[in-house]
Amino acid sequence: MSYKLVIVGYGGIGAWHHENIKAHIPNIEVIGAYDIREEMLEKAKENGIKAYSSLEEVLEDKDIDIVTIATPNNFHKDIAIKCLKSGKNVICEKPVTMNKKELEEIIQVQKETGKLFSIHQNRRWDKDYHIIKKILEDKTLVNPYYIETRVQGSRGPLHGWRGIKENGGGMLYDWGIHLIDQILDLFPQNKVIEIYANLFSIHCKEVDDNFKLMMKLDNNVNVLIEVATNCFITQPRWHMCCEDGTAIVEDWSCKGKIVKLNNNQELVWDDVIVYTEAGPTRTMAPRPVETTDEINLPNVDPKWSSFYLNIIDVLDNKTELIVKPEQCLRTMEIIDYIFEANQKGQKVNCNI
Repeated sequence: MSYKLVIVGYGGIGAWHHENIKAHIPNIEVIGAYDIREEMLEKAKENGIKAYSSLEEVLEDKDIDIVTIATPNNFHKDIAIKCLKSGKNVICEKPVTMNKKELEEIIQVQKETGKLFSIHQNRRWDKDYHIIKKILEDKTLVNPYYIETRVQGSRGPLHGWRGIKENGGGMLYDWGIHLIDQILDLFPQNKVIEIYANLFSIHCKEVDDNFKLMMKLDNNVNVLIEVATNCFITQPRWHMCCEDGTAIVEDWSCKGKIVKLNNNQELVWDDVIVYTEAGPTRTMAPRPVETTDEINLPNVDPKWSSFYLNIIDVLDNKTELIVKPEQCLRTMEIIDYIFEANQKGQKVNCNI
């Protein structure tokens, strides 16, 4: 089947949805958009789609099958509930809501209406993430115990509403929500049991523009998540330590490598001190090169369009939803705990 879609919020990401669907999703036709800004409505017309004059006009249009919500974050809940009640299937940009409670309200309406509701967690299809996921799925490395995942830039002040607290601005909501979602998707059966967080406001006084987050899972995996807008020398996108080796993904170009032990023999320690550039040491002396193998990162080719293709297959009753509201409920609960941990300045225990 083919489906008609309208975008509510036709700014940067809203217009991107239009372009992405038009280029890659033949079974969905974007027929219109609504935005409170007149210039965005003019842009919609220029792009060959209908400019709706109000949200009510969208809600009353029975030809619409799907609404994609791409407004500032604080409007997501009310718009999603209105669209579901009007008989529309709904896709919402991340973060789906401002907190766990708001998402619970949407899920209740979704269950009552029986309509589809999903969240555009498109970075589950990022290449760098799929490399890490495949390393673990294929058991190229086993028993991870420490994972660092970072997104760092140096553009400074946040643009537009992303710097405004009322709108749900800040890097935790903007990028943090993606990185947390990736970790939960990587370990779907495991609970987050400890959270510690530092949120910084370097340029933006209302919201966080940098943060560091530590999470511990019940499988003894510790995760460091870091997002920065004021970092001029960046660190690797991923650095994963496992019992039998280490994997690194340098950046979005996905350069990197795996270094893996090639045997289980323990190194023999002797009384000879090794002299390195750091001075005399045994513990930090270089490992003999013959004890490890260097392995190329796996080849993967995920596509962001897979999100919308899954939506179509769900509506056609061919499969189940990939990005489920209940999964994002976990993410929003973690967000709530992060704000609590930052406010208290201490670790908080949880079971999420």
